Amino acid sequence: MFIREAIVSGQFYPSNPSKLKALIQSFVLEKMDKIVAKAVISPHAGYIYSGSVAGYLFSSVKIPDTVVLLGPNHTGIGRRFAIMKEGEWETPLGKVKINTELALSIMSRFNKLEDDIYAHLREHSIEVQIPFLQFFNPSISIVPLCIMGGSLADLTRLGIAVADAIKSYNSDVLIVVSSDMSHYIPHEEAKKRDAKAIEKIVELDAEGLLEVCKRYDISMCGVYPAVSGISAAKSLEAKEGTLLKYTTSGEVSGDFDYVVGYAGIAIK
Repeated sequence: MFIREAIVSGQFYPSNPSKLKALIQSFVLEKMDKIVAKAVISPHAGYIYSGSVAGYLFSSVKIPDTVVLLGPNHTGIGRRFAIMKEGEWETPLGKVKINTELALSIMSRFNKLEDDIYAHLREHSIEVQIPFLQFFNPSISIVPLCIMGGSLADLTRLGIAVADAIKSYNSDVLIVVSSDMSHYIPHEEAKKRDAKAIEKIVELDAEGLLEVCKRYDISMCGVYPAVSGISAAKSLEAKEGTLLKYTTSGEVSGDFDYVVGYAGIAIK
């Protein structure tokens, strides 16, 4: 059985399990009312920068035993639509099994989705989500999908395939879209641009999200996974999105001239 080893442990988050748990705990908000969400959008930067947003988000939603993870491909390696249908992912908090049943069900509904470990080997966007998910639910299984790009039609078809597979599955499933927002621009400009993208997300307007990202040069790295995630959530009868928290790296680094934006959004 293939084990996908952690590649950003010790860089994006601590490699020591106790220190990792303590860091995640510092971002957790106790006694939050739990939203039953169809999908969420969560950032994937180093925890020191984006952990407060991820912590707020995952403190606010119910984490079921099965999670479909949609992440962008930063490396350019592998297939355009890449899934891992079997194996395990390892983090300092332990191993997480891939839900092969659900993975195969999604693959059967979208013929451009290929079983490809190479797209996942060096890609951090999905890995960074997993310790948070393990913290809140140590029993999770996952289906990891890495998306390099694609037309609106194909991204929509993928989302509907995910939704149809979830409908045929016998347990609750959460879709987690991994994305940061604007990259390496001034803080106020990032807030302005990201607000345009967030508006389209909370309206569940996948096509509009693609359009505003192109029109306003919004460097949202997970825009393609977000389009599929929104499409899936709408097919699962989601009605609206809610922005739970937004910040930029400048709030931590003190450098407001060159920031990355982070948003935590629940779709229900």
